[in-house]
Amino acid sequence: MKRIIIADDHQVVIDGLKSIFHNEDDIEVIDECHNGKELLAKLEEMEPDMVLLDINMPEMNGIEASRAIRQKFPAVKILILSMYDTPEFIRNVINAGASGYVLKNADKKTLLGAIRTVASGEEFFSSEVVHNVMHSFKGQVSHQAVEITEREKDVLRLIAEGLTTNEIAEKLFISVHTVNTHRKNLLSKLDIKNTASLVRYALDQGIV
Repeated sequence: MKRIIIADDHQVVIDGLKSIFHNEDDIEVIDECHNGKELLAKLEEMEPDMVLLDINMPEMNGIEASRAIRQKFPAVKILILSMYDTPEFIRNVINAGASGYVLKNADKKTLLGAIRTVASGEEFFSSEVVHNVMHSFKGQVSHQAVEITEREKDVLRLIAEGLTTNEIAEKLFISVHTVNTHRKNLLSKLDIKNTASLVRYALDQGIV
């Protein structure tokens, strides 16, 4: 069971999300709040697996809340659900410690997939988010080329295209464990820490 707290300053959004999750046996909304300060107070008392977090909230926004959560409650996963699709916002929340970013216009399948992916310890960025980040990197200074294997290139290309670990495994006919191993090797070889940087490297090197 994935225990979630929803933080959004619009009650209609919270109610809509709760309605989506109502029939999902592995997802439980244990509380809700309307700004980052309320959320941090609830985290002092409750132990969710994940917070589903809006960016634009009063008193303490989602980026500030993400930084505080990562510092005080490192075991809690952070999934951003926002209407903002600009690269600046996306990079800021990644740097603040979020494990995923989904736009509010996403369909039910994408949102549920994001929750389950992030809950499993992986990152999830919807295809629109990945696309916008990729284009924001155009014209910037490229990474130094690093030798990576052809299979690592295959995995990297699919990561940059926004596929999940399970989807990459199915497409390449390899195990999820093997995909995760390639991802870890890429992060180590390239000396980078997150999916956004992997996407940037793939773009810089013409892999996508």
